[in-house]
Amino acid sequence: MSAPPSTVLFIKPGSLGDVVHALPVAAALHRAWPQMRLSWVIDPRWRPVLDKNPSVAECVPFARQDFRGAAGFLRGARWLGSLRARQPGLAIDLQCLLRSALIARAARSRRIIGLSDAREGAGIFYHESAAVASGQHAVDRYLAVLPLVGISSPKEPEFPLAAGDPIDAPEDFILLHPYARGAGKSLDEITVRSLCERIAGPIVLAGIGSPPSPLPPRVVDLTGRTTLPQLIWLLRRARRVISVDSGPMHLAAAVGARLLSIHTWSDPRLVGPYSKNAWVWQGGELRPQDFHSPLLPQKPMITFDLNAIADWAQAPA
Repeated sequence: MSAPPSTVLFIKPGSLGDVVHALPVAAALHRAWPQMRLSWVIDPRWRPVLDKNPSVAECVPFARQDFRGAAGFLRGARWLGSLRARQPGLAIDLQCLLRSALIARAARSRRIIGLSDAREGAGIFYHESAAVASGQHAVDRYLAVLPLVGISSPKEPEFPLAAGDPIDAPEDFILLHPYARGAGKSLDEITVRSLCERIAGPIVLAGIGSPPSPLPPRVVDLTGRTTLPQLIWLLRRARRVISVDSGPMHLAAAVGARLLSIHTWSDPRLVGPYSKNAWVWQGGELRPQDFHSPLLPQKPMITFDLNAIADWAQAPA
């Protein structure tokens, strides 16, 4: 680009993990163009992830669940109409769906950039698309838009996140997050209880799900009782974090937690933790995260080695 745009409309409403993966792009734009004003279109549920982020000047709430049905369609049309006055110099669509491309067009963006694997015909609304490959991690795919605007991809992507909100927790605890929205990703109650029994020392159980009962007395059950800022605070302070493949797992990777990510069927090379401090359990094996490792054949959960995971949790830092 001949001159940096004064305004950028950044379109990445969700999910939680996707928002975390997009943080390095916004950070790189802000570092290259410090006077630029970036407005992030975000699902209100994930807005706390952007709190106190120096890269983000404004959050534009996009509550997709409010736009369903006949009445929701009218609300959505009015919401799109409210964007017309924005006219940003640049719109970056990292959601790459028809609705996100329509958001960029409704805002009368002067230049719209997306990704080459956009779906639902979104690509017809783009002025340019960044070439991405199917084997790239999500973070690297998003960073591919930067060269199109004359910015080099950072060697060390930045994940700016606020410190979070304090919540009562024991000292020197291990955080266990066993729940995920994706089918077949969560740990069942028997596995959660068995893992808690094998780990010595205080454990904090967090997330949205159904905790087993009873739990060992050293387990602090915060299931369904934390806000996103409180969860970020816990992830920053945990001695180690064990999590299934989920949005909170990506938050843990972003804050640099000593993390073990459990992948029952998802590919850790593509959607695993983007962190040098992370390990993964996949295909019956526990190993450091490596985006170039071969994908192991998935095995039944009966091969889930709770003792190995407990040993990892209790190993010296």
